[in-house]
Amino acid sequence: MLYLVRKPEESIIINNNIEIKVIEITRKHVKLGLSFPNSCSVLRKEVYDRMQKENLEALIAFDVEQDDSNDDKVK
Repeated sequence: MLYLVRKPEESIIINNNIEIKVIEITRKHVKLGLSFPNSCSVLRKEVYDRMQKENLEALIAFDVEQDDSNDDKVK
């Protein structure tokens, strides 16, 4: 993981088209501004993790359902 130190109003550029700017720093929070192409998707990590978990659970449920329907055909 890359660590960078930035002050308020300073930015970093990623892939020439994504800018992450430090807007404000308080004792408990850092406010970031993001500028990126519409083709990019941005999610908070906790939302991304929840979506991955739900997708995996749905895939497992689908797999079990498919196995059950295949068992019925064999009988």
